[in-house]
Amino acid sequence: MRCVIARFPFDLTKSGVLESMKGIKPEEVIGESVIIGRRTYPVKQVGQVITRQDRRDFSAGEVLRAMTRLGFTCRDLPPNATPAHALTSVQQASALLGTPVTV
Repeated sequence: MRCVIARFPFDLTKSGVLESMKGIKPEEVIGESVIIGRRTYPVKQVGQVITRQDRRDFSAGEVLRAMTRLGFTCRDLPPNATPAHALTSVQQASALLGTPVTV
């Protein structure tokens, strides 16, 4: 299937993507992801491997559209993916000691 990612045309197939991702260790998923085989990969990692381009050259949306059209399961950002408030090191240490500091 012909896809355009970062203004470059690519002829991608499901078997070609599976072959490209074979042996690639998935990075930690923070945002959108693609399930390839039994592993869940970040979208930008998949895009980098299949296009051999820098991650800054393409958007996650371009790769998500291509992977969806090829039949892979894609997941968007979970609704509660952003932490409400990050604790400082003092607040975290205080919470571990059992006396949480109010923010």
